[in-house]
Amino acid sequence: MGEFRMPSLGADMEAGTLVEWQKAPGDQVSRGDIIAVVETQKGAIEIEVFEDGVLDQTLVETGTKVPVGTPLALIRGPGEAAAPPEAAKPAVARKAEAPAPGTAPRHEPAAPPPRAVGERLRITPLARRFAAEKSLDETRLSAIRGTGPDGAITLRDLDALGEAPAEPVAPITEMRAAIAAAMARSKREIPHYYLAQTVDLTRASGFLAASNADRAPEDRLLIGALFLHAVIRAARDYPEFNGHFTDGAFHPSAKIHAAMAVALRGGGLVAPAILDAGDFDLDALMARMRDTLGRVRAGRFRARELSEATITVTSLGERGVDALYGVIQPPQVAIVGFGSPAERPVIRDGKLIVALTATVTLSADHRVSDGHRGALFLRAIDRNLQEPEAP
Repeated sequence: MGEFRMPSLGADMEAGTLVEWQKAPGDQVSRGDIIAVVETQKGAIEIEVFEDGVLDQTLVETGTKVPVGTPLALIRGPGEAAAPPEAAKPAVARKAEAPAPGTAPRHEPAAPPPRAVGERLRITPLARRFAAEKSLDETRLSAIRGTGPDGAITLRDLDALGEAPAEPVAPITEMRAAIAAAMARSKREIPHYYLAQTVDLTRASGFLAASNADRAPEDRLLIGALFLHAVIRAARDYPEFNGHFTDGAFHPSAKIHAAMAVALRGGGLVAPAILDAGDFDLDALMARMRDTLGRVRAGRFRARELSEATITVTSLGERGVDALYGVIQPPQVAIVGFGSPAERPVIRDGKLIVALTATVTLSADHRVSDGHRGALFLRAIDRNLQEPEAP
């Protein structure tokens, strides 16, 4: 009998609140299925199952906050007998309710239970919480056309009706504290080094203009996709920047799970990964970026997108910042930053001209690489941006 446990979704996570079951006891589950939704400081995260079988029992009720590693459900494999009813619940309850040393128990409010399959109101956990606080009944909510994944009602939908606050009700203060703790740990434990290089974006800009000339707005490539693609291609040639440092050693990743730093509405930051990003061409990568950003902004993303990232790319877009130097997210070993593209004076063929450029930065782990390799890595990113059409 397999155990489905509360996963660790980052170095800063100690516990999560189960807010929704997506599967019911007796349902068949396959590897990759979304089985539950957990809320952490980073928002509502869809949790995937990693084995095939039948959901035998759920061990934790919605609204319960439990530590990382706590069994949430039992998965019955082919040919296995069902577990005794309620067999593991008492142990789980004790584990979930035990407070940390020196602290008092905390009681989290329970989320409303989902309806039966086919009848359940689709609403993101944060929107559900706010609706409960405002005593919005399901009759009124059912009249709202949700714009989230699978038609789920989001805070933005409530905002359009004048029912939601200008800022989300997510625990931003708690999120800020978690981010600060993770970054303090990163700076304390990881020997960072920093490099920067200015990249000419003339060819990249021309490629975008030509590629987007006959496309509908929703299908156009954005320069962020070119940045991400250039980093992915460089990581293939310099694997010491793609992987995890755990148990005192670096473990390079055969796959490139490229994370994008995303600012949340109202404050906070998450960095979900595009899994297997090295397998996609530019158009497919752009589609994955749109899908990921849409789900994050609707308050839903998946556990693997946080736990399996192997390298992060960050940018402040059009905010006018010339350069930014990221802090590495453990257990990763590198983060690449892109400053805002802008026209600047450059020397080309001995002449002073004005060209579109951006400053690319690298923050890397000195336990794994050094400035020489970092410089080559940045040069590879530059070279890739000069050949944006290459696979």
